Amino acid sequence: MAALAWLLIPLFAVVGAAIWGSWAQRNKTIGDVAELAGYARFRDAMERSHATTPVTAVAVAPAASVSARAEHETPHPASAATPTTG
Repeated sequence: MAALAWLLIPLFAVVGAAIWGSWAQRNKTIGDVAELAGYARFRDAMERSHATTPVTAVAVAPAASVSARAEHETPHPASAATPTTG
């Protein structure tokens, strides 16, 4: 009788694996379609928000003035190469 009990353990494992396998392979396309439609709405909303945001000259002007200042403040390569001793 004990041998029969030990044989039932793999039998239950096979039945459980078959049930789990059939559940895992079920048709899941309904949820994917709804999820993809939500993602498409999100992308459209993001594209609309970027398209309606105007780019102003005020946002560009500080970056241009910083780069122009940086060009004038950089030392000449020859003067940077020669060390000064005092």
